[in-house]
Amino acid sequence: MGKIKLKGKAGAATNYIKRNQALKKLQLSLADFRRICILKGIYPREPKNKKKANKGSTAPTTLYYTKDIQYLAHEPVLKKFREHKSFVKKLNRALGKQQLSIAKSLEKNKPVYTLDHIIKERYPTFTDALRDLDDALCMLFLFATLPSTDKIKSETVANCQRLSLEFQHYVIRSHSLRKVFLSIKGIYYQIEIKGQTITWLVPYQFSQQVPDDVDFRVMLTFLEFYQTFVGFVNFKLYTDMNLVYPPKLDISKDDGAAGLNAIIIEVTNFSLATSQVNDKQLAGGALSLEKSAQKINSEERLKTLPKKLAEIKNKDERAASEITPDSVDNAETEEALMDDFMDQTPVLPTSQEQDVLMQTFTYRDIHSASVALSEFENLFSKCIFYLSREVPRYSLEFIIRAFGGQVGWDATLGVGSPFTESDERITHHIIDRPIIKNQFLARVYVQPQWVYDCINARKLLKTKQYRPGHELPPHMSPFVEHKEGDYEPEMENDFEGMVEETSARSKEQHNQAENDDKDNDADVNEDAPVLDHDSDYVENEADNEDMVYQMELEAEVAGTPFAKYKENKAKQISDGKFHNNSSSKPRAESGKKRTSKEIEEQEIKELAKIMMTKKQKRLYSKMQYGKKKQEEKVLNLKRKREEINQQKKNAVPISVKDGKKRK
Repeated sequence: MGKIKLKGKAGAATNYIKRNQALKKLQLSLADFRRICILKGIYPREPKNKKKANKGSTAPTTLYYTKDIQYLAHEPVLKKFREHKSFVKKLNRALGKQQLSIAKSLEKNKPVYTLDHIIKERYPTFTDALRDLDDALCMLFLFATLPSTDKIKSETVANCQRLSLEFQHYVIRSHSLRKVFLSIKGIYYQIEIKGQTITWLVPYQFSQQVPDDVDFRVMLTFLEFYQTFVGFVNFKLYTDMNLVYPPKLDISKDDGAAGLNAIIIEVTNFSLATSQVNDKQLAGGALSLEKSAQKINSEERLKTLPKKLAEIKNKDERAASEITPDSVDNAETEEALMDDFMDQTPVLPTSQEQDVLMQTFTYRDIHSASVALSEFENLFSKCIFYLSREVPRYSLEFIIRAFGGQVGWDATLGVGSPFTESDERITHHIIDRPIIKNQFLARVYVQPQWVYDCINARKLLKTKQYRPGHELPPHMSPFVEHKEGDYEPEMENDFEGMVEETSARSKEQHNQAENDDKDNDADVNEDAPVLDHDSDYVENEADNEDMVYQMELEAEVAGTPFAKYKENKAKQISDGKFHNNSSSKPRAESGKKRTSKEIEEQEIKELAKIMMTKKQKRLYSKMQYGKKKQEEKVLNLKRKREEINQQKKNAVPISVKDGKKRK
């Protein structure tokens, strides 16, 4: 007889533990338990069967894995929590008895803990850390803009500001910024570091009032972990680029609201020494002729690489075609023997992965992609910007410098501007006012949205619609990925003729391609009506013959006389029942004749519907219902777009005196 299993001694009842039981086991208060769970990354779990996990009870409870709680029991930070509790008791006792010397000694020996070991446990590789960086950056940039209160210390705000500026400096130095979007919540940034995309939100720098209904104890615990975490990430990123970490802070500039200019970025001694050696070698002519000849030879080999690969492929195909039946039998026997050792089934890639795997990239494709990326990273390298006092400097300075541009600003925005407003080198003056009194003719005046739209378009746009006082084009989100059937705004029409053309040859090629397309469309339109007419005529004749034959059979079975049958037939011909029913519906709906291919596809669909089960038919009808809803939504949005465009065309500009802008 087997061993009797007792209720609640195995299975889900032992895999899960209640929160109150966990508190008793760890001997912690609820606040300390929440704190340690946040630091260690342990969260409540939802079992498949909550009744079994709760030992038959259906009362609402918070459950954790038993293994997670056992893992917490050996955490060194718990020991520091207990030491801190005893320290607080001793300090209060000493202050109550007015033993100041004992209180000072206790304050000097205050227990302090670090989270370094937790960071190493939770993120074994640097790639794992980068994947979890989004929330950390959102939290840091949020607290960097909050005012210091009794709940939020000034040291915490200053540390968040320092870490966020250090991270921004790395983004500027590495040119890793990819997308920017201005939303109601704030400014979204997306960067790419070591193949990982990181997106975070930065709030607008307005005077904010700290809400009272927010539990800052939980948020500050997360912030405590994120500060250590981002410090680790910044150290790794700076050391990979041979930069000194932590960078020095210029206190005088920081007090003058210099922002990014308050941090001094230095290069490590090793990279300086290697750069000096390279400079000496280049200055002394150490680059020999042999090395230059080897470089030219390697470039020539790379050019002939695709031809050689094609030759190797042809040889393999010939060898495969010359395989004898005996060799095939031997190969099959070997594969049969190897099949015994193959336990795992191969994992099939998805459709997107298959498309990527099917694509073959040549050296020219890789080279063109790298050139396009380098051009995008230095988008503003030939531009020098000046910021007026009313534009957001904290955002524009960051994104312009991240794309290789130079920025100056008004003295009211902060100290440390590299040039003044009267500098003749300035190419773009960013302003957010409708009226400009003193204008410089050698520069372009634009609104701030032009910079963000250029980054999302990956090219410099024309500044005509972004002039001060003009109505701006819509600022579309670069994070939206349109699927098939979705409504796509007419961005090409909106930005048509706005992209700066650098050569006249591209315009000529574009015009020539348009003329070729028109000629092709004309040829197609000439041939199309003849084919449609012939196919529809043949199909209508065949359908009418079948209908006549069917009616004759029905009349013969019913025993109706031939005279009466002729009368019925004449009535039906007068009513128009001998037309092709299958082709009349689409004509009435769309106003176009269908080709034989379209009719054949429709018949195949109808046959497939007949072969469906009831369950499949219901599912298919739901799918078609969803598609119709989406089509109606798209049509409604297009109709609204046409109405707005029509209103803009009909709107008459009203001239206003005293230099006011046109409506």
